Amino acid sequence: MQASLPFQFNAVIRKPCLSEVPEIVKLAVDSGANAAEFFDLVQVKRVKEQCPEEVLSIDDRRKVMEWLAEAQTDCPITIKVPACPMYPLILKEKNIRPRNFPASLIRRIPYYDRGCAAGMPNGYLTILPNGDVIPCMLLNIKLGNVREESITEIWDESPVLAKLRSRDLLEGQCGRCTHRDVCAGCRGRAYEETGNLLSSDPGCWIKPPGER
Repeated sequence: MQASLPFQFNAVIRKPCLSEVPEIVKLAVDSGANAAEFFDLVQVKRVKEQCPEEVLSIDDRRKVMEWLAEAQTDCPITIKVPACPMYPLILKEKNIRPRNFPASLIRRIPYYDRGCAAGMPNGYLTILPNGDVIPCMLLNIKLGNVREESITEIWDESPVLAKLRSRDLLEGQCGRCTHRDVCAGCRGRAYEETGNLLSSDPGCWIKPPGER
């Protein structure tokens, strides 16, 4: 007996499965999901140890995001891409308008027009099984522990979250980019690849004005 519960279909985009992305979207639709969410593989500790070669190149990332954006026009469900806040920029640049549901549904995605959602007021936090709180499942910086202090205290008083919420602190290309306040790059990828959560997103293909 079917439970008739709404669900979304999640998948991780890695180099070996790039050619399968269209079929994954089709599978999500055929399965009755209300959204297809593709995670851009970030080099967290486990990825660095087990499959670093499967992380997308910058060009691979740009091409698959452009394909997903184009696919959203006719796709009957929402396509989401955590860890790639550049994706909504493509939706806007190409003026993508879904034919099967109101365009306003796309704007409900946490990072649409707000950028990386890690620890942001309209974003989220991650609470691990041991109670540790981190800004995002892809940004492994401990903010506190809900067994030792309230989630409200962590949310309001964390110096790490204060940095994430101050877009003017972003460094490098992300700090100079005209899309800084509505994108900010993936803070998880920046931290995992550079050790600095405020550095440029190493996976971004967008260059600030006047740079190549």
